[in-house]
Amino acid sequence: MVCPCDWPEPVVRVQSLSESGKPIIPDRYIKPPPDRPAVDSHPPDINIPLIDLAGLNNSDLTVREATLKEISKACREWGFFQVINHGLRPELIDGAREIWREFFHESMDVKQKYANSPKTYEGYGSRLGLQKGAILDWSDYYFLHYLPFKLKDYNKWPHKPASLREIVEEYSKEIVRLGKDLLKVFSINLGLRDDYLQNMFGGDDIGACLRVNFYPKCPQPDLTLGLSSHSDPGGITFLLPDENVCGLQVRRDEKWITVKPARHAIIVNIGDQLQVISNAIYKSVEHRVIVNQNKERVSLAYFYNPKSDLLIHPAPELVTPETPSLYPSMTFDEYRLFIRTRGPQGKSQVESLKSQ
Repeated sequence: MVCPCDWPEPVVRVQSLSESGKPIIPDRYIKPPPDRPAVDSHPPDINIPLIDLAGLNNSDLTVREATLKEISKACREWGFFQVINHGLRPELIDGAREIWREFFHESMDVKQKYANSPKTYEGYGSRLGLQKGAILDWSDYYFLHYLPFKLKDYNKWPHKPASLREIVEEYSKEIVRLGKDLLKVFSINLGLRDDYLQNMFGGDDIGACLRVNFYPKCPQPDLTLGLSSHSDPGGITFLLPDENVCGLQVRRDEKWITVKPARHAIIVNIGDQLQVISNAIYKSVEHRVIVNQNKERVSLAYFYNPKSDLLIHPAPELVTPETPSLYPSMTFDEYRLFIRTRGPQGKSQVESLKSQ
């Protein structure tokens, strides 16, 4: 399967549609009725777990064990949780979000210099998937590589605003550190050696990439989505949300739960690769993004992934006669290309592997 070098149709910037002031959205963005965000369809008093990572370094063994159990329960039952006291400075968190907001308000000439293609997705984009005539999402984005270093190309990192590259570099280092810390915790909770998952991901030779999402104001938010329902194809996703505008929804018990971000928290979710390695003990979970009529929204999704050419398969230690292997071996590159060609499609991508 070879990824085409260009999009199947001319790319339209959603921000331009929003700023046009037209009261209706183009048909290309109108979702089928079952996929539209229903008003008041989610329980308002439910939220994903909030976990204080300071407990992992507490001198009290009871507190450390309780924190490990909290994380284990969140991975098994939710696939999503928020973390605080994660080691990232509040100023860095706010700075990373706001510098990208500034980028999306640069002139179109500045942004178009970084227009992307489906070959790598790196740069400024406005669509996912390659199906001609597909119904599109109400969002623009910026995608860039951080690891491995051979893929890191500063020429594809925006030069404006002036401090963006410096802030993204620091933020990236901190997220990679957090990824290593949590993979160690996940390994311990699965009864594996504490370095097991990191080694399955490739040791220090892992993948790390950032997608910054920009969701412009939408005149008809009840008809569309900022990002269609999907599970993340990679290992772990670290989401820095917009604290002023809720948008992320997580599917639970056939209902959509709107996530309410805690101050300076990072949202963590399990990706398809961890579902495969854990033999579905941990599960990636469907999520989507709704849009707002009166407010734009910016979020940063950082993907901490296995080395692209390593075979990913259920850990042999987690395969027993009672729990046989559910998934075939596949490299992350093969799986990611499979996803990128089809675009967001709920949980059908990883579930379809079970039949292979």
